[in-house]
Amino acid sequence: MVDTPPEEEFDRLVGLASRLFDVPIVLVSLLERERQFFKAYIGLDTCETSRDVSFCAHAIMHDDIMVVLDAALDPRFSRNPLVIGPPFIRFYAGKPLSAPNGAKLGTLCIIDTEPRREFSPEDRKNLTDLALLVMDRMEMRRLTYARSISQSRFENIAATSPDAIICSNAEREVTFWNRAAEQLFDYSVAEISKLSTDVLVPDSWRALYQQEVEHLRRGERLELAGRTVELSGLRKDGTEFPAELSLSTWDEGNTTTVGCIVRDLTERRQNEQRLLRLALLDPLTELPNRGAWRARLTEMLNAEQPLSVLLLDLDGFKEVNDTIGHAAGDAVLCEVASRLKSCHEAVMVGRLGGDEFVALLPGNDPHFATAIAKRLGDLIAQPFDFLGRRIDVGVSIGVALAPQHGSKPEDVLGAADLALYKAKAAGRGGYQLFAPSFREVAVARRRFEQELRSAFDEGQFELYYQPQVSTVSGSLTGAEALIRWHHPERGLLAPASFIDVLSKKPSAPAIGEWILRTACQQAAEWRRHHPDFRIGVNVFDVQFQSGRLFTVVKNALSDYALPPQALELEIVESNLLRDDASTLRLLQNLRALGVGLAFDDYGTGYASLSLLKRFPVTRLKIDRSFIRDVDVDPEDAAVVKAIIYLAQNFGLELIAEGVETEAQRTFLAQHGCKESQGYLFGEPVPADEFSKSLLASSSPALRETPGRS
Repeated sequence: MVDTPPEEEFDRLVGLASRLFDVPIVLVSLLERERQFFKAYIGLDTCETSRDVSFCAHAIMHDDIMVVLDAALDPRFSRNPLVIGPPFIRFYAGKPLSAPNGAKLGTLCIIDTEPRREFSPEDRKNLTDLALLVMDRMEMRRLTYARSISQSRFENIAATSPDAIICSNAEREVTFWNRAAEQLFDYSVAEISKLSTDVLVPDSWRALYQQEVEHLRRGERLELAGRTVELSGLRKDGTEFPAELSLSTWDEGNTTTVGCIVRDLTERRQNEQRLLRLALLDPLTELPNRGAWRARLTEMLNAEQPLSVLLLDLDGFKEVNDTIGHAAGDAVLCEVASRLKSCHEAVMVGRLGGDEFVALLPGNDPHFATAIAKRLGDLIAQPFDFLGRRIDVGVSIGVALAPQHGSKPEDVLGAADLALYKAKAAGRGGYQLFAPSFREVAVARRRFEQELRSAFDEGQFELYYQPQVSTVSGSLTGAEALIRWHHPERGLLAPASFIDVLSKKPSAPAIGEWILRTACQQAAEWRRHHPDFRIGVNVFDVQFQSGRLFTVVKNALSDYALPPQALELEIVESNLLRDDASTLRLLQNLRALGVGLAFDDYGTGYASLSLLKRFPVTRLKIDRSFIRDVDVDPEDAAVVKAIIYLAQNFGLELIAEGVETEAQRTFLAQHGCKESQGYLFGEPVPADEFSKSLLASSSPALRETPGRS
């Protein structure tokens, strides 16, 4: 097959693989001593490469699929010319193509220019099935070749073939019948030798069969000779099966012999249908997936049909997964899909992934599109039931029109995405029609994110420290480390303006480690003057998931000779709501080390008392929203007193945030909140200023006039 021209069957399979795995490059690679030849390929402009740079040369050394999630990080491939140069391979998965005798001929491989985090067991099964389909077609080619050589060699090859191979003459007598033919048609050699080939042909194409028999008797060329066609076969028990037939003829003396290779297509059809379904439909909701939906959108745009795109993102879905479990989340997604299907006005509804759905509407009337958006929003906001438990989620919707907001798929989807972002920013459960000004805001946001990426490398971040004191005496007990950004144009920025974006960036774990180590180093220095000084450090959610937090903490304490009890990690509710075994084990290990764990912003979320029992928290931090009016609002006062009561009865330490007035401090002191933090005692300041104005001061002098940073 090397150096043969492209063939539709192989090209169709690589196209299917490209859609199924959402990759730009798919190859059917055949390996020779010095090179690899691509029998079929998509995404490349060459049909071969040198073997010494080939990933496939490594893949055929494996019995199963070879997966490279990120070639840039793999020492085998990081300097490979195909990685550092075109086509810039980052992800690779290759399944060896094995002949029936076990020989490895090459691979079916999928390639992406972006790295991937995983290649799931389902992905492995799908790639394996596709490789089997490729080998089906290659085996047919092998047998076709075998027919062109001597009869004895043909029979030797045919005897071991997994395909039924039948030879017959002009009188329709069977002259060769291999073991695979016995198994497929259920006739033994002895039985079929007494019958004619008529018994193998169903009524569905018997007329064509009779014509071919007449051609054979008259010495004329068969219409099907030299071709591979899909018809059907007839078993001994009368059942039909889909079959691939490849016919050829040759002369043996004065007689003409017909050779036929028959392959049962039942399993192949099932696999092709399953793979095609996976390539087009989301397996959970059975809605069209991203690829199928985008193809429909492209088709309508190319036809210059006016249309509307509704991009939907569920509100509160993450909390469902975190608190009730993924089974509940899957049930919600399926019910959302069912409700979307009831929108009969839509040309197509689909699931793009995660909790993101999309609807394609005919026409570009903004009033019609927004009316449908409102109706879908109301429909999805109706309560869901999961095993008798009520679940409430909402949906935010971005609306874009074509051609007003774009004439290309990426432009229309981008407009809908910007409108969705605006809708979510305005509050849950709303919809927003795209406006051109949104793009200007998006450009500014992207620029801000780019600046944020370089801020850490350029040393623009600094830690500020806010004192934590005894509520009664005002004596210093510790400080909370708070990050600030010295923006080159906008000046000093507080965390509220960038922390949400930063926490989702790949650099978050590295920045979190820098914050922790810097704070520990500073605390160790201050403890030389104040031996009981304690430092509080906020932890990014991604640090809990990284698997390195315990090691990072342990190393920082060791490197700066800081006692574990001098460090308190501040965790938020989302860290605990995940409620998985690894999070619990991490927190238990940190407590065993001696590190304190403070539950930040307690009282503002959904936290239940069971979390306080289950997780080894050592301190509750009363949120500033309850402290603001605690001395004048009976409800705030009741909440604060309840939290103080909880802490006392659970044996937890307590600290109040946002204390700005003497009246607030007095209330807290009277009701047993022993520590406080807020502008009454000092605003966040750089380390050197903290050292000068606070550590050098006597306890009463810690109280400063309230101010703003």
